[in-house]
Amino acid sequence: MKVFLSTDMEGTAGVVDWEQCSGDGPAGIAGRRLLLAEVNAAIEGAVAGGATEVVVNDSHSTMRNLPADELAGQASYISGSHKPLYMMQGLDDTFDACLFVSYHGSVGAPAGLSHTYSPRAVVEVRLDGTITGEAGINALVAAHYGVPVVLVTGDRAACEETASLIPDVYQAIVKEHVSRLAAHSLHPDRACALIRGQAQAAVATARTAKPPVLEPGVLEVFVRTTDIAEAASWVRGVDRTGPRELRIQGPSQLATYRAFCAAILLTRSIAAAV
Repeated sequence: MKVFLSTDMEGTAGVVDWEQCSGDGPAGIAGRRLLLAEVNAAIEGAVAGGATEVVVNDSHSTMRNLPADELAGQASYISGSHKPLYMMQGLDDTFDACLFVSYHGSVGAPAGLSHTYSPRAVVEVRLDGTITGEAGINALVAAHYGVPVVLVTGDRAACEETASLIPDVYQAIVKEHVSRLAAHSLHPDRACALIRGQAQAAVATARTAKPPVLEPGVLEVFVRTTDIAEAASWVRGVDRTGPRELRIQGPSQLATYRAFCAAILLTRSIAAAV
């Protein structure tokens, strides 16, 4: 059984500040160690549940946060930035299950370090009318390839937002919201035990799980400024429906996802100038 694992970082138990999510300072190093433990717990659980191959796609920031030689289960590792499929790079129809590890709540949600892809640009995203974060957006790729999303781990908001679109997804809630820069986290050992157990159960049932039903798969994106909206509308599949509102729909769910990612990348410099 072949399993795809997309890992972010802000949903890790004990991670509550941006300094823990980037850089080579003490806080960043400590944050990455916490993340590695949770990723390895998910891999170990997946293997116990029947996985024979695990592919890890590092999806956070520079996308090179994990030491490849310390990944469990001899998992292969996709790292580095400028990936065509961004957080879902490597997924295709040869996989039997998809795991989202260390995911966080959407921008505006009661979640620590909340954002949706681009914190300087995106105010809110709706998928077929439902407010969603990165998990829901990324699930478009899984839906396109017919791969079940069987597990999400992270803060409560991330897990609940994912379950609103994928009701049968297994969840591992490792921390509760206090503020955007504070959280009540499980002890790392307990968080990893929870993730390991839920990953095992999720992968064990993957053969009978269904891919996400995301039809028609339309994204409504609300951005911070009119300049961001204007630039985003230059991308094929992106229509400007208001001063700061976009409607994104391509000929397939994959095309919709790619149009969204292209719009985010294209507007990054404009958003940074705000």
